[in-house]
Amino acid sequence: MLAEQRRRWTKIFFFGAGLCTLAILLTSLPLQRMNAEENKAGDPWTASELVAPAELARELANPKKTNPVTIVYIGYRTLYQGGHIPGALFHGPASTPAGIADLRKWAEPVSSSENMVIYCGCCPFAHCPNIRPAFAALRNMGFTNVRLLALPKDFSTDWAGKGYAVTKGS
Repeated sequence: MLAEQRRRWTKIFFFGAGLCTLAILLTSLPLQRMNAEENKAGDPWTASELVAPAELARELANPKKTNPVTIVYIGYRTLYQGGHIPGALFHGPASTPAGIADLRKWAEPVSSSENMVIYCGCCPFAHCPNIRPAFAALRNMGFTNVRLLALPKDFSTDWAGKGYAVTKGS
């Protein structure tokens, strides 16, 4: 009889532990999604202000475009020298006071309606230390046509690795 009670309590214990584990897993999924949405909501740009690599490559390949795009690289000089989008201007890294100051100094005389795309590509887009400060600085200066090149992994993978044009050097 004692052995039978022990088995019953063991079954009840493991059943309860399993229910608790399931409840924890099910309640943590919405929290993980909510945190991801909060991070996205904290970005200074909207989805319409992001440009995919393929879209930018098509735009750059169109020689008859009436409003040409100005490409601004806001990352680290060594990465820029290793390979960048042809014609990209170097003004970074925007995560440093010197990089932001350089970007602002360059942008002061530029028309606030300039068709501009900024990018870094040093690391995964979600963790890049340069894109958010640069985008926010340009917006705060009144630029209305600034877009951000969306490079989910990095420049090497999402631009150069896809065969889009790259220039090396300074």
